[in-house]
Amino acid sequence: MDKDAVAAALAEIGTLLELKGENPFKTRAYHNAARTLEGLAEPLGKLVEEGRLGGIKGIGEALQDKIQTLVRTGRLPYLEELRASLPAGLLAMLEVQGLGPKKVRKLHEELGVDSIESLESACVAGRVAALDGFGEKSQSRILEAIAFKRQFASKHRLVDALAAAEPILAALREHPDVTRCSAAGSLRRWKEVIGDIDFVASSRRPGEVLGFFVALPGIQTVLARGETKASIILECGIQADLRVVSDDEFASALAYFTGSKEHNIVMRQRAIARGLRLNEYGLFRSTEETRDPALRVECRTEEDIFRELGLHDVPPELREDHGEFALAEKHAVPRLVEWTDLRGSLHNHSNWSDGRDALEAIVAHALGLGLSYWAITDHSRASVQAHGLDPARLQRQIAEIEAINQRLSDQGESLRLLSGVEVDVLKDGLDLPDDLLARLDVVVASLHVPSGDESENTRRLVAAASNPWVHMIGHPTGRLLLERDAYKVNLGAVIEACAQTGTWIELNASPYRLDLDWRLWARARALGVRCVINCDAHRLEHFDFLRLGAGIARKGGLRRDDVVNTMTLARLREALASKRRGMEIRPS
Repeated sequence: MDKDAVAAALAEIGTLLELKGENPFKTRAYHNAARTLEGLAEPLGKLVEEGRLGGIKGIGEALQDKIQTLVRTGRLPYLEELRASLPAGLLAMLEVQGLGPKKVRKLHEELGVDSIESLESACVAGRVAALDGFGEKSQSRILEAIAFKRQFASKHRLVDALAAAEPILAALREHPDVTRCSAAGSLRRWKEVIGDIDFVASSRRPGEVLGFFVALPGIQTVLARGETKASIILECGIQADLRVVSDDEFASALAYFTGSKEHNIVMRQRAIARGLRLNEYGLFRSTEETRDPALRVECRTEEDIFRELGLHDVPPELREDHGEFALAEKHAVPRLVEWTDLRGSLHNHSNWSDGRDALEAIVAHALGLGLSYWAITDHSRASVQAHGLDPARLQRQIAEIEAINQRLSDQGESLRLLSGVEVDVLKDGLDLPDDLLARLDVVVASLHVPSGDESENTRRLVAAASNPWVHMIGHPTGRLLLERDAYKVNLGAVIEACAQTGTWIELNASPYRLDLDWRLWARARALGVRCVINCDAHRLEHFDFLRLGAGIARKGGLRRDDVVNTMTLARLREALASKRRGMEIRPS
């Protein structure tokens, strides 16, 4: 087991102990140990082999034994016994938004609730509302959260689908009987939430390829295997389907199974208008449905298909019948932003608030990636749960960032840390005074505790956009994909306010957020609002979210010049300063 897997196991032990009502100091020790392991700068296996676990603060003998067992064997009898001692449904209840271990334990002990189903029944009967510490509002929210969870039970976040699909795709590409292959479906279109994973491959020996596919590691169940298609359930719970076609059929099969349904309907209609038929087997010179090879129009690539239908090639991300045809007809499909265009991120956290890593570790990682800048925007004081910074701590952080930048300059490095804050948007204004915000390079204004009233939330975000020291609005809807709906807000009014004030809008690239939604970027772009693709990084691994954010920006039709953090450091500094002067700087 690597350190992340061991940390997850320790955190689970802490949660299970909380569910059992164990001593809070004991449960806290496991959670603290998990966080400590996550922050290790060297491989956990090396520490175990060299007997150096005892030198880590907070890791006593009992924890050392458990960590060593996990690292060396991949399992821990103590954890397995803990799991067996509690109803399995209690852990599932923790996945319901708003329920923590203490509340779940209370529901179990006082109402006998031991599953999401029995929790729902107790809520419907009004028993939860009568429980001390809950009430009618809590009961209503629990029912809403259960309904939300059930609605998306078979859905998966894009990042999880990518992690599952990419090794499979790499393995297929290496197979000697595969001529061409690609991901398809909603994954290839970079939808923020997907159902299953689709693959399309071409081969002269489909049986060999399908046999290889169903024998890959990491498969939980083989659902079906036919002559041209196989379906499996991966250990992560995602279904994956592979279709194998001839190479002559590959381009049309890939286009068809990439979709979307709405996009495909328009494509078929265009074919019919030209006396052709388009389906998954090819583009045919026919007025009726067919797959006759003698009637097939030779199309080696998807670009060939688009050309035959009088269209410019449409990138997969745009194939939603969301305006792409108007551009393709005029051959005006733009060059979309690439993740390699991005030079840094302007919303990130460190261990000064709720991030995992120290500034020096962040600098070293950013240098290794060849980035130009990285903003440190820890939470402001209102975010108590995130150990937010008060003015005094923020000023100390500014001084530390200045010292780091001086060292980088002395060493001839081009990377710079930018000082900043993610300031809470409160009912009566921003969480920090303007004179302090004015000292910072970057200010992200975010609404973390919304009102239930749409007009109130809108008023607060519009006011934040109107503050001359605010550069951007962070995660504008507050949604958590598959966990929590967006809060009530008039986004049209917020976008218009940003257009009027020159305030940028964040595309928060956290896989849980991907907010602002891709469907709204056409409106924002039309009004001249600029996008900032931010990692909202809380650990070094989150630097990778730049790629995810760029994919969603592409889906929203954004070009390089639409995205602030494609700028050089010098141009970015000009843009940051000009926002406060009411001017506008474009990338170069």
